[in-house]
Amino acid sequence: MQGPTCPFEPGQRVHFSGDPRRVGTAKYVGPVSGHEGTWVGVDWDSGEGKHDGSVNGVRYFQSNSERSGSFVRSSNLSSGVSMLEALYNRYRAESSQEENDEMYVFSATNRKVSVELVGKDKIQKKLGQLEDMKGASLSYGGVSSVGNINEVVPNLQELDLMGNLLSDWKDINILCGQLPNLRALNLSNNLMKEKTDELSQLKHLRVLVLNNTGVNWTHVELLKESLPSIEELHLMGNKIAEIKPTKSSTVEGFDSLRLLNLEDNSIAEWDEILKLSQLKSLEKLQLNKNCLKHVFYPGGDIIRGTFGEESFNPFQNLRCLFLGGNLIEDAVSIDSLNLFPQLVDVRLSENPVTDPARGGITRFVQVARLRKVQVLNGSEVSPRERKESEIRYVRLVLSKNSGSLEEIRLLHPRFAELKQFHGIEDERPSIGSTGPQKMASGLISVTLKCVGPSIGEKPPQTKKLPATTTVGKLKILCENFFKLKSMKSRLFLEEAGSPFPVLLDDEMGSFLDLGIGNGSVILVDEES
Repeated sequence: MQGPTCPFEPGQRVHFSGDPRRVGTAKYVGPVSGHEGTWVGVDWDSGEGKHDGSVNGVRYFQSNSERSGSFVRSSNLSSGVSMLEALYNRYRAESSQEENDEMYVFSATNRKVSVELVGKDKIQKKLGQLEDMKGASLSYGGVSSVGNINEVVPNLQELDLMGNLLSDWKDINILCGQLPNLRALNLSNNLMKEKTDELSQLKHLRVLVLNNTGVNWTHVELLKESLPSIEELHLMGNKIAEIKPTKSSTVEGFDSLRLLNLEDNSIAEWDEILKLSQLKSLEKLQLNKNCLKHVFYPGGDIIRGTFGEESFNPFQNLRCLFLGGNLIEDAVSIDSLNLFPQLVDVRLSENPVTDPARGGITRFVQVARLRKVQVLNGSEVSPRERKESEIRYVRLVLSKNSGSLEEIRLLHPRFAELKQFHGIEDERPSIGSTGPQKMASGLISVTLKCVGPSIGEKPPQTKKLPATTTVGKLKILCENFFKLKSMKSRLFLEEAGSPFPVLLDDEMGSFLDLGIGNGSVILVDEES
């Protein structure tokens, strides 16, 4: 039951008066037992409320979480302002340092990039001077409607509307119609309804950011025809679990789409990702923080059976694939990345298969197994790192595998190729300054550095040690080298391009077993 004088209604987006960052959805308007007057039940986006919509055993509404709902007097809520008012408030009125710091747009990688909109000496001048503005940020400005802005900011090309009160695509269509030069639009943290009408004015957009908007793939398919020029589409944090094409088994259209960001969603099956494989212009696919367990590249029979006889090579132009923070456990998934025709930039961090602490493989093994990768986990793979990694990898396989050649081929598809390419013989080579050598021809030079806080400053020491030296033996040697008494040590291998050193926790593992070669740096720390 809605109070006759209450200005709010269920489904309306609101923010707390005086705090446009505290945004929610009105889900109930009416009386609350035991309390006088009319109340508005709000489900807060932040999840910071008091209950789930029920009080004293009476349910008034259902919130998204156990404590995201609360009841608020209408006088403590705001239904927002027009975009014209928000522009005036942000850029003409006296602004605080905090507001000045918020003048940014989002880059192609979804990072905040400061933009110089108007100089500080011009902020106090009349609103008409905004007509030359190319980019504007009205994030968390309480914007709930568009208003007439075409004559105020006619040249606007980039607009950040993150965290406002917009929800209807008709308003976005009006906005784009008034701003014909608009090319990049950020609607993150606006709870968007499903598109129901034709949105002809979105046709010039090239970048659309819809992170945390409640949009699923069905919404995306409905928007597709309205976005013929889209080059970047960001869909982070929308709980997307399925890719549902409307007309075929794979997603069609999006002829200009180069970047698709599906990070922080709920996709668990690689078959869902294969539905994106026929996007012919797709160069970058961001899948960090999903629930993927396996990755594979489809063979010819799968391509024809799933995509039809007229299909082309899957992911034919994909150059960058982000898979960090998933649940990938098998090295076969890593090896399959070699089959992607153009793939050179890969992110695999925070997966079980790449976490040495959980039995995963180290960076040098990843580099060696990935033939074409030029950037791994955000770090460039230099020619020197590649050569050293491949040689260390071959030595590692030689030291640990006593099975048949067929077994080795199945477990390590690149082994034979790399062994022949680097001229490595079967007698367990070590890396020398002139390239691979036989084990019997020399020792391995390693640099030892003390990093433990209670060890004190000690100069690094470079030692030549047998390749059969084990981690346990090296710990004893370090106690003598650095005169460490009554202290249990831990050893870490520092790897080029890797942000964190690798813990050497196998006491019986030798330099040869661990792929430690000439020039390796080992950090000596103390056990916590």
